[in-house]
Amino acid sequence: MQAAAQGRIDLDGAFEEHISLCLGCRACETACPSGVQYGALLETARATLEEQRAISVVEQWVRRLTLRELLPHRERLRLIARVLQLAQASGLTGLAKRSGLLPPQLRTMEELLPPLSTDYPDYSRPAPAWGPRRGTVAFFIGCVQDAFLTRVNAATVRVLQRNGYEVHFPAQQTCCGAAALHVGEEQLAQTLARQNIAAFAATDYTAIINNAGGCGASLKEVGHLLRDDPQAAAQADAFSKRVQDISEFLAANLHVAPRGPINARVVYADSCHLRHAQRVVHQPRELLRRIPGVELVELSRPDLCCGSAGTYNILHAETAQQILDLKLDDIRAARPDLLVTTNTGCHMQYLHGVKQAGLKLPVLHLVELLDRAYECE
Repeated sequence: MQAAAQGRIDLDGAFEEHISLCLGCRACETACPSGVQYGALLETARATLEEQRAISVVEQWVRRLTLRELLPHRERLRLIARVLQLAQASGLTGLAKRSGLLPPQLRTMEELLPPLSTDYPDYSRPAPAWGPRRGTVAFFIGCVQDAFLTRVNAATVRVLQRNGYEVHFPAQQTCCGAAALHVGEEQLAQTLARQNIAAFAATDYTAIINNAGGCGASLKEVGHLLRDDPQAAAQADAFSKRVQDISEFLAANLHVAPRGPINARVVYADSCHLRHAQRVVHQPRELLRRIPGVELVELSRPDLCCGSAGTYNILHAETAQQILDLKLDDIRAARPDLLVTTNTGCHMQYLHGVKQAGLKLPVLHLVELLDRAYECE
């Protein structure tokens, strides 16, 4: 990367291929004794490549549609989800797949699509605390999580309410920008970061809660993203210090212990961006151990990526499948009753993987399992 930045090697050819094929899982950061921030270097390299690369008209259109016209606009994504839910219910998605007419990337996206529910929570007003009020938190709703795995957001809000927190939903929040960064669209990511900083600045919240490892990593690293703007960087630093993953927050603020038993062997599959980028490792496990009846089973390689990696499983489907197969072998060997994760992309990748492998293995977000344990009381 340094050689490329200094102009000593060409940006195309082997360099571009290696940067493109990198998962961006950031496991190398955990392993590196010198503490090299590879994620920041990778983002810079991808942004540099983006400036130099010629983009086809079709790719320009697809990027504009997804990154600018859909992901930052919650209601548009929800409309897409409602249409897709109807297509699932009518069998049209299966028919389209069997027809063989879908382009490879669209076919992959169809396979990754989870069973959809469009019973969306009401974010127009705060959700009150249940019982003694212990504080006020803001919730980062997200884009894909909200549209396609909305039950995770609903469970997150309920668990926070049960623990005495009033939950606010700042109306002007938008996409975290991770998808834009994955493909080198740094300027777009900066625009989204500024909007989110402004959206959450109005109130002195106890914390800004998110429930997706990839989103959380982006939100916590907005200072680096806005590093060339001193005024914005200071605001970004104040913002990122308040951002916490839901597992990180609850591990320190679980005021009401779940009492309903969940009698199951549970595998927790780390999100790479939660484990390696945010260094949140023990907190999810601690929460799982506090659920009565849960037997937590560790994987032999808990630091192995699932192959989702943002848009990687769409852009490099074959390689992503090979990585997923390795992960599923490890999961299968653990003989779990439940698979728990903490990231949107991982969640969808595992739902696809267990179905493809013929495993009868429910896949849940950590807060969904906590929510069930509360409901069982």
